Amino acid sequence: MKILDRYIAKNFLIGYAISFCVLIGLRVIIDLFVKLDEFAENANLGAWMVMKNIATFYGVNMTLYFRDIAGVITVVAAAFSLGRMVRNNELVAIIASGVSAKRIVGPILVLAIFFTALSVADQELLIPSISDQLVRDEDDIPGQEFYPVWFVTDAKGSLICSPQYDAEMATFSHPTIITRRPTAMAGVWEVTGRISADSATYNPGTGNWDLCNGVFVSTDPNEGARPVAAYPAADLLPKDVALRRNVGYDSLLSSRQLAALAAQKTKVKDITQLVSQMHFRITDPIINLTMLMVSLPVLICRDPRRMKSAILVSFVLTAACFVTTFVCKMLATEVVFGGSREIPKCWAWLPRSITGVFFGQVVPEFWAWLPVLIFLPIAIVELDSMKT
Repeated sequence: MKILDRYIAKNFLIGYAISFCVLIGLRVIIDLFVKLDEFAENANLGAWMVMKNIATFYGVNMTLYFRDIAGVITVVAAAFSLGRMVRNNELVAIIASGVSAKRIVGPILVLAIFFTALSVADQELLIPSISDQLVRDEDDIPGQEFYPVWFVTDAKGSLICSPQYDAEMATFSHPTIITRRPTAMAGVWEVTGRISADSATYNPGTGNWDLCNGVFVSTDPNEGARPVAAYPAADLLPKDVALRRNVGYDSLLSSRQLAALAAQKTKVKDITQLVSQMHFRITDPIINLTMLMVSLPVLICRDPRRMKSAILVSFVLTAACFVTTFVCKMLATEVVFGGSREIPKCWAWLPRSITGVFFGQVVPEFWAWLPVLIFLPIAIVELDSMKT
């Protein structure tokens, strides 16, 4: 690595550290200001316990904040590092010495790819591993959560209900398990019976929920009630109980888990939502890099007096890309142009991801890739036309 590369990389890393602390810190402060009264509900435990709860809560939630604004952090870091070089007239001297502007942004792009890979690892590895901690409420003390569980589904289609679940002991109080099996009609289940018990405690040795006074009552009138000692956990482990009782928990799953969950779903709305999530997992890193590539040519500014306007333009372009992505995520599971209509045969040769949108069909793939189709060509053209 040449001296110039090390210098530009150092400036970018300093800018990245500053922008990370500022943006993540601002997000934490705003959220803490809004939810401080909820943390204070445990004031009877002492100030130290409240502070520990706040630190633990935001310590794990920083993984979500980083995932959501990783692209913005990179753009702010690039603006900070290049702005510093312009202010010190270093950028002018480098270009005047014959170094291409594309060569200057090379180390920034390499580091941006590295941090984008970190955000992907954060989403696919770190967040799923601590997903049960990410769904707890502000007034919950770690290891002391108690909450009701209603109609949580496992891999076999059974519905688990309990008025209280003890997270520390991994125990359901007076659970009711409605057992079901799929029928020939898609999305229709047949109830086969009901399991009732005084309690159900997870046994890590057997991988089952041990039932206390468990009784199974079949819907078949010819079968009587019979005792049940355990219920197979399948994919409903203690960690999953806390996760699945929350709406939108699929955003905390890895792509592999999303694919497995989509295979279990039968409702079109649920499947569409999961397909949208899987496609956005692919396009989000591309969009983050695209936001940077759109902004970099604007930030290569020789005149310090024009740097403020250049930074403003780069932030406007970044905001446009960010907002477009947000809108596409909102529209990914909605019918936009009227009701569902059959695609005419004259348009059948086009991909469904294009025609489906304009004929009132839900096509999550189209909306996931639309920001890339809009902004990636713009970024490539801008980088190619960058003045040297």
